[in-house]
Amino acid sequence: MAEKTFLVSDAAGAKPITVQTRDTFDAWLKQQDAVWRKWIDQSGFKAAPGNFCLLPDDAGALAEVLLIVDAEEPIWSYAALPVSLPPGSYRLASSLRAPAATRAALGWWLGTYAFTRYKDNGRDYARLVWPKGADENLVAHMAEAIFLARDLINTPANDLGPAALADAAKVLAKRHRAKCSVIVGDALLRKNYPAVHAVGRASDDEPRLIDLRWGARGPKVTLVGKGVCFDSGGLDLKPASGMKMMKKDMGGAAYVLGLASLIMAQKLPVRLRVLVPAVENAVSGNAFRPLDVLQTRKGLTVEVGNTDAEGRLILCDALAEADSEAPDLLIDFATLTGAARVALGTDLPAFFCNDDKLAGAVLRQSAAENDPVWRMPLHQPYRQGLESKVADLNNISNNPYGGAIVAALFLEQFVSPTTRWAHFDVMAWNLTSRPGRPEGGDVMGFRAVYSAITELIRRGSGSRR
Repeated sequence: MAEKTFLVSDAAGAKPITVQTRDTFDAWLKQQDAVWRKWIDQSGFKAAPGNFCLLPDDAGALAEVLLIVDAEEPIWSYAALPVSLPPGSYRLASSLRAPAATRAALGWWLGTYAFTRYKDNGRDYARLVWPKGADENLVAHMAEAIFLARDLINTPANDLGPAALADAAKVLAKRHRAKCSVIVGDALLRKNYPAVHAVGRASDDEPRLIDLRWGARGPKVTLVGKGVCFDSGGLDLKPASGMKMMKKDMGGAAYVLGLASLIMAQKLPVRLRVLVPAVENAVSGNAFRPLDVLQTRKGLTVEVGNTDAEGRLILCDALAEADSEAPDLLIDFATLTGAARVALGTDLPAFFCNDDKLAGAVLRQSAAENDPVWRMPLHQPYRQGLESKVADLNNISNNPYGGAIVAALFLEQFVSPTTRWAHFDVMAWNLTSRPGRPEGGDVMGFRAVYSAITELIRRGSGSRR
């Protein structure tokens, strides 16, 4: 994880960074002396967001940095600088409004992320003097939360199985004086989490339900995250190509632990609960089978149409438990369907919501934060695809179309209509590297959801309908 020393308070000797947009660049350039104009021209500089130019003094040493930022979303325009600029300290040459200053600092911090658990990248990062007006606490807590989630997703299953995921939740709880309990193995049956047990029982790393609680006042905010630490597909075995990235199948758990970290660090006035069913979907003699009928915590029976649709099976028990406390907000995250990726690609999380007020807050903050998400419909006619001749539900539809909607409709059966609920179907992985967003685990839509939660609390609409 990046250290706070990459954002410093001492401006002595820091080189200035002049920030321009594509629209303001030409006017700025006309005001510069002939030497800099010629330098910028002959360097082939293009005024595109994220591009920068090192400007020399009379002796040829670095005098200033010219940076072009995206006027709508400057975060990623700053993210390349910590690894691309010569080591040393830098400062913004002019003041920014508080939100822009906060985004500049966050972009810089996110640009220092690297997964170094197994290999040190050996980089010497450039440092930025905290921009005047930046919300230092929010920047630090946001970056730490995102880095926690990325690190969890990037850690391979041999070092992050269900037990290790539970340990990570306990460490987080201890840091913030939260309570964390874990139900393990056959105790899941005694405590009535039969679907979680069925999916995870084939692994030597026993299935678990992680339950974190924090806060004593305010609305009840419950987060549920899919914690499939590795997904082989079960007896409906994935091919090697489909299994390769399945260490990321606990991405939903990473989202909710990261959000919990941020909510607790920012001391939001909420009664927070985080539920993570943590399993490995393995192959063994006691693995659950196609056409098995599983019991669930809610009492509904589920026929297993495919063992590779296991995420919704563990989530249904966790959602039923979450719903039993009538939370004011219930949000789940899961790397649930390839269908969502086919529909929206890898960068755009799909979300489903049974409440327009909650959905509206998410969409407003998505636009404000330039952290895109896309609402998809809970189209009820597709519910018939989940019908089973022998059980209350099937976990898949025989119709190959609308898979993300069908999965959301399955989850909806375990949430009361009066509970304000949103379901996020996420990729949790960058296929390529971009500044601040290296290839590997990531939490798209994270900033939007956090800001939506804070908006609902501020407006007093985080309380139950």
